[in-house]
Amino acid sequence: MIKIETVIDILKADHNFREIMKDGEYFFHQNNLIFDHISYDSRDVNSSTLFFVKGDHFKKEFLEEAVSAGLSFYVSEKDFEVGLPVLMVNDIKQAMSLIAMEFYDHPEQKLKLLAFTGTKGKTTAAYFAYQILSQSHSPALLSTMNTTLDGETFFKSALTTPESLDLFKMMSQAVANGRTHLIMEVSSQAYLKKRVYGLTFDAGVFLNISPDHIGPIEHPTFEDYFYHKRLLMENSRAVIINKSMDHFQVLADQVANIEHDFYGAESNNQIFNSQAFTFEASGKIAGNYDIQLIGLFNQENALAAGLACLRLGASLTDIQAGIAATRVPGRMEVLTQKNGAKIFVDYAHNGDSLAKLLSVVQEHQKGQTILVLGATGNKGESRRKDFGLLLNQHPEINLILTTDDPNREDPVAIAKEIASYISHEVNIVADREEAIKMAMGLTKQANDAVILAGKGADAYQIVNDDKIPYPGDYAVAEGYIK
Repeated sequence: MIKIETVIDILKADHNFREIMKDGEYFFHQNNLIFDHISYDSRDVNSSTLFFVKGDHFKKEFLEEAVSAGLSFYVSEKDFEVGLPVLMVNDIKQAMSLIAMEFYDHPEQKLKLLAFTGTKGKTTAAYFAYQILSQSHSPALLSTMNTTLDGETFFKSALTTPESLDLFKMMSQAVANGRTHLIMEVSSQAYLKKRVYGLTFDAGVFLNISPDHIGPIEHPTFEDYFYHKRLLMENSRAVIINKSMDHFQVLADQVANIEHDFYGAESNNQIFNSQAFTFEASGKIAGNYDIQLIGLFNQENALAAGLACLRLGASLTDIQAGIAATRVPGRMEVLTQKNGAKIFVDYAHNGDSLAKLLSVVQEHQKGQTILVLGATGNKGESRRKDFGLLLNQHPEINLILTTDDPNREDPVAIAKEIASYISHEVNIVADREEAIKMAMGLTKQANDAVILAGKGADAYQIVNDDKIPYPGDYAVAEGYIK
């Protein structure tokens, strides 16, 4: 529960309180008004709900429906004049986050918080951290692939980083379930949309940066994208940063006065003697490690997770056992065809992650490479050019362009846009299952490789804003093998 006086005090302290209005007139609220529910969904209200009006496309009709359901008070940047008092604020998203913290009795203070950001690798690193901390602690996990608040029940989140009201409710549930730590993926959108406003992490990890999520409905420029990712560093008590990443010096200057560890080439914490399923590390977590995910980049994700968990109470034994136990749905999952050819299922969904995936696969599979790839519709449009320019440098790859969450765009048109940057022959097969079948039919020997990129473990295709059921790349390929 939360009192109206407490709400006003929180907003005033954040310089975010304007006034209470009612139908265009100043309104003096009743004291001792108490709310036992908070919501931003107009379908989820009652007479004691504190409702937040958020979103560029919020319609007055939504609020009118909430009034019919008993709503008596709301918070907004605008007075919709629906016969209710409205607490006016300058920034609704900041208000939501700070009030949610208080409403749920500050669960963030009862958990050790670990956050990962980066263009790629967040999910993999989060999974490593979850397994490491599970050895001697009781972590919760908020991940793109899987979320668990009790260590037993897993579900997929709608957003990489949940909306603030949902986030603090989930934290509260994790505390109630006896969790000791919370591991999160923190996207650039989390800071752009202020979903983690006011939150301080015990450890924040910056894995890498490359142009992505740049477009009309996301970030207008790379600078804006990078800036919002860097906000995690300002809001963490200690940070772990990849010294090999682009624009590293920008981050190094930013964190000079913050507790930090650097990892990667030319740092004290490095990977060496890297093999397919083992590696050695130097520095704070020096030792020999077994790992199920191939590729140096996965080993560096493990190293980053290990360094972060070391700060949060994990032992070296925990780190070794956790890394060895980690596998990630849709991340470098491997199937073997009857002719011995390998099929790699991976979520690589931008130019940089695809380049690393190709490098790792071709290092281990020396035969022909067949790649099945698409690009999403109505988001991340810059990826299409990135894919095309990258694949134009790989005429040895047998490329099949197909569908990958086309949303409101024509998947064939998206494929043709990628193909426009490629000077050699490209196949376009709109049906993803047919594209996978075609790719598998092209293999001849054990050294051949089929790469199914982009979808990972997603069991749907986004078409016209709806999630249409799809078996998943792994299941489709497995079915054709059988």
